[in-house]
Amino acid sequence: MTGIVYKSTGSWYTVKAEDNQFYDCRIKGKFRIKGIKSTNPIAVGDVVDFEIDETSDAITGTIHNIHERKNYIVRKSVNLSHQMHIIASNVDYVFLLITINNPPTTTNFIDRFLVTAEAYGIETILVFNKIDTFNDLTSDEQLYMQYIYQQVGYKCLRVSSTEEKGIEELKEFMRGKTTMFSGHSGVGKSTLVNALEPALHLKTKTISEQSMQGQHTTTFAEMYDLSFGAKIIDTPGIKGFGIVDMEKEEISGYFPEFFKLKDQCKFNNCLHKDEPKCAVKEALEKDEISWSRYNSYLKILEGDDESYRTDNYNEDRIASDETRNK
Repeated sequence: MTGIVYKSTGSWYTVKAEDNQFYDCRIKGKFRIKGIKSTNPIAVGDVVDFEIDETSDAITGTIHNIHERKNYIVRKSVNLSHQMHIIASNVDYVFLLITINNPPTTTNFIDRFLVTAEAYGIETILVFNKIDTFNDLTSDEQLYMQYIYQQVGYKCLRVSSTEEKGIEELKEFMRGKTTMFSGHSGVGKSTLVNALEPALHLKTKTISEQSMQGQHTTTFAEMYDLSFGAKIIDTPGIKGFGIVDMEKEEISGYFPEFFKLKDQCKFNNCLHKDEPKCAVKEALEKDEISWSRYNSYLKILEGDDESYRTDNYNEDRIASDETRNK
């Protein structure tokens, strides 16, 4: 039988077969995909072939083949630095949920996520959530951040789950697509899914007032069928986002505004760091490129694994652009 993986708990996989029935499946022995060193050989969104185990009392299956993936998105494994964890596969859009201070989402985190999505061929839409909680200061910060990414070419949405603002616009992007919600714990992924499909009743939690960090409500990635003709993958909150398997020379290619200028640099292999007559640095000095984006690029280039916690994020906030101009 053939089906799509809807949930992965690490040892068991929930597969929806072509007959629309769900089956709990396992993999037999070692299961590795050639060329991919990942902690999870099978991810939510994978199309798999499996066989029903007729010797078991419960109806279970054994996965024996994974179909070729259209794409997939990964992050560095938390415990195994040389391996990656596949978050999801065969995704049409990723919605990266961003909150300004509840909890804070840094530009460094956003840029790392965008670089990885660019590298693996997944279009990302930035969703600024909880706009109902903004005051004048946080509203200005959000709009400035949105301006930066729209100038680069990224689509941005403003959403409030509690007041249902921007929900219909979000639905239009999702219809007929397989999409994924990602972001820090506490940015409102599960709450937003509930706003899109109230009948799901996904568990939600409040932000910890002491740390201003989210509390995990989603333990494993899971896909849901929505009533308006969409599939959504809800994922566990991500604290940091380590970049995997990128050569220094290719990183700038995943910053679209850098890539456009690369041919104008004096050296073909310019890293846009210390080289003379660098078109990227010249654009930076003219404020044609965001300093926060350039700072993120340098950190990725230098191999910073973003191991800091969310309570130390202030140093990387969008204020880095404003500080430079004082």
